[in-house]
Amino acid sequence: MMRGGFLALATLALGASAVSAATHERVPSTLEASPVYGVTLPKGYRHWTLISVAQENGKNNDIRAILGNDIAVKAYRSGKRPFPDGAVIVRVAWHYQSSPRNDAFFPSPQSFVAGAPTNVQVSVKDSKRFAASGGWGYGQFEKGVANQDVKLMQSCFTCHNKLEKSEDLVFTAWAP
Repeated sequence: MMRGGFLALATLALGASAVSAATHERVPSTLEASPVYGVTLPKGYRHWTLISVAQENGKNNDIRAILGNDIAVKAYRSGKRPFPDGAVIVRVAWHYQSSPRNDAFFPSPQSFVAGAPTNVQVSVKDSKRFAASGGWGYGQFEKGVANQDVKLMQSCFTCHNKLEKSEDLVFTAWAP
């Protein structure tokens, strides 16, 4: 009886330790977290649901895929605004370039493709943590490394804050 009780207690202690380790949030390094907001690049984001695509001309000259985690996608599909805490929206961008290879098969130049990647931008909804910026925290990453430009990170909220309140500071609409 004593031995069985000890084993049960030891198993319980190990389980509690594992839960504690799994839920303990480690502090990201400077290369992993954005300044101002401390946002990190979400694991597995490239497998998330596609929300929409976009093209930016001018200085950026890029094409973008906007992805969302399950919480963001559910809110998009249901039209729920403001987005619930835990929603994460990721924008992956590549240089927009013509494709001579593909154009060779068409009667005139018309094909454009994703060129070299430019950056990944992340928006995280946490109304308590990011109360000063409308409930959203922002990060930008190049080759997996967080951009440490404080002014750039501060400009995220400045620009998003120009949107109508009903849009909850989010530019991208659901593209069914």
